[in-house]
Amino acid sequence: MERHLDIKLNDLKNKLLLMGGSVESQLQDVLQALTERDSNLAIRVVENDMLINVMDVEIDETCLRLLALHHPRAGDLRFITTTMKISMELERMSDMAENIAERAIELNEEPQLKPYIDIPRMADWTTQMVKECLDAFVNCDVELARKVCRDDAYVDDLTEQLFRELLSFMMEDSTSITRATRLTFIGKYYERIADHATNIAELVVYMVEGKIIRHLVADQ
Repeated sequence: MERHLDIKLNDLKNKLLLMGGSVESQLQDVLQALTERDSNLAIRVVENDMLINVMDVEIDETCLRLLALHHPRAGDLRFITTTMKISMELERMSDMAENIAERAIELNEEPQLKPYIDIPRMADWTTQMVKECLDAFVNCDVELARKVCRDDAYVDDLTEQLFRELLSFMMEDSTSITRATRLTFIGKYYERIADHATNIAELVVYMVEGKIIRHLVADQ
């Protein structure tokens, strides 16, 4: 017979996956809002952040209730505490999507500074990292989790490349400074989303192996 706690843990996992799917949708929508200059879609991204916040609170409360009522040990304890932390990372990703949406609304009020090439590349790579870290969580796949950790370096490189390019725009034309600065912010927001995906991947390794790999090289 399935343990009562197992049913509760499965429900908790489903809640987290629903939240993760919602965050992925936020990231897809905000990229579309930026590249297609769709301010109405950007506004919806901002509004939907509140739904993510509600999910985060619900998951947090569920985890605390399970800890208080069932006194889980070993693997179950790691699963619950990891879920709490992953929920927090997802909520922060949604905050970053909201920030990107706000900058997109501002950018849409002015002529486009440059074709968007590097930012969509960053966005696609980052969104894939989010998907893979959640897949790693579902499947307890530490190899995939470690891949996500390694992939973070690519986003860091793109962020630096984008900054250098936008800096040249600002130096050549002072009227571009405001738009270039907003695009720089967007690049940094995507870099932070990738960092949060990396944090989730590190949590997956802890959940499965009981090994903390923060501050260690990605293949340890």
